[in-house]
Amino acid sequence: MDAATSPTPGSKIRAGTPAFRRATGAMFAAGFATFAALYCVQPLLPVFAQEFGLSPASSSLSLSVSTGILAVAMLGASFVSDIFGRKATMVAALAVSGVLTVALAGAGDWSQVLVLRALTGFALSGLPAVSIAYLADEMDRSAMGAAVGLTIAGNSIGGMGGRLLVSALADLWSWRVAIGVTGALCLVCALVFWRALPPSRHFTRVTPSLRGLLHAFGRHLADPGMLLLFTEGFLLMGGFVTLYNYVGFRLVAPPFGLSQTVVGFVFLVYVFGTISSALMGRLADRYGRRQALWASIGLMLAGLALTWPDNLPVLVLGIAVFTFGFFAAHSVASSWVGLRAEAARAQASSLYLLAYYMGSSVAGAVGGAFWSAAGWPGVAGMVAGLGVMALLVAVALARTPPPAWMR
Repeated sequence: MDAATSPTPGSKIRAGTPAFRRATGAMFAAGFATFAALYCVQPLLPVFAQEFGLSPASSSLSLSVSTGILAVAMLGASFVSDIFGRKATMVAALAVSGVLTVALAGAGDWSQVLVLRALTGFALSGLPAVSIAYLADEMDRSAMGAAVGLTIAGNSIGGMGGRLLVSALADLWSWRVAIGVTGALCLVCALVFWRALPPSRHFTRVTPSLRGLLHAFGRHLADPGMLLLFTEGFLLMGGFVTLYNYVGFRLVAPPFGLSQTVVGFVFLVYVFGTISSALMGRLADRYGRRQALWASIGLMLAGLALTWPDNLPVLVLGIAVFTFGFFAAHSVASSWVGLRAEAARAQASSLYLLAYYMGSSVAGAVGGAFWSAAGWPGVAGMVAGLGVMALLVAVALARTPPPAWMR
């Protein structure tokens, strides 16, 4: 367990030091493993549908159950880390999720797949909020931005690399080999994280207060602006995951007929999201968050329109533009939550992430019914509806006055 000591502000980790390199390297590995384990099943949805005799909506549950459990369990992760320590909680989360992903390779039927994926989501809930809490505890303020940025970069590359690796290995051998290798890679990342992450020096164990936690949640839920931002997270992530869940079905079917490996390469457009999240953050600071959010959602809708024709280059371009817009919008909305919260910012971020991942679970599963009923036009229509609602929420948000403490 982490050693709990009294805070000594002068000894916090500064950028450029060996401790900073160790901590950010460890967080990069954790971010990579988290998104690799969480999203490794997404390119396999058509494979699951064929092997287990499922509808597209049913196969999407392999992702939806994980993100749904993750969203809810994450609210209590801070309780666990307050008792056992930040590092111990994160190491356990990475190790257990890696073991569960390896076990998934041997699942005998669909019910076992869903149980293992639900447990994986529960295990991974120990990472998102706790990692930010560790960095806030241990990093000097001047190093915080760079440390968080490298963690998010690990998320992006893990999501992209995990999907690409799984697609290629599933083509060469089988989905079971692909998942097993991914799980083994996650265990390696857990080992790197455990060895590299400096022990906590500024964390003090406290007795969690359920009353205090509920008060913080209630305070944020009573703010109309926060409710709009939480709704925005639900709509944005719902549209994003729905598009990525079912574009694989479209690409492996006529007229494209692509292999799983080639479909995996489509996920390379994630790199545009890595670029846009940083770029739009700077533009939001310069021109305002309202305008940045409107522009980002507009890009999502423009990219979605480009996915309509049966033209592969135009389709991939559309996915790239949509991805650029999504990550930009998510960056603006999530940072807006932190700025609007006067206190209990961790709880505000947890509520935003709850809505964000619930959007993934709910819309991602519902999208399967639209695919079965109307193919890609049905999916695109659903995502367009979510995008239009997100734009309306952004307009309402612009008209919502700031809380009293910001006036």
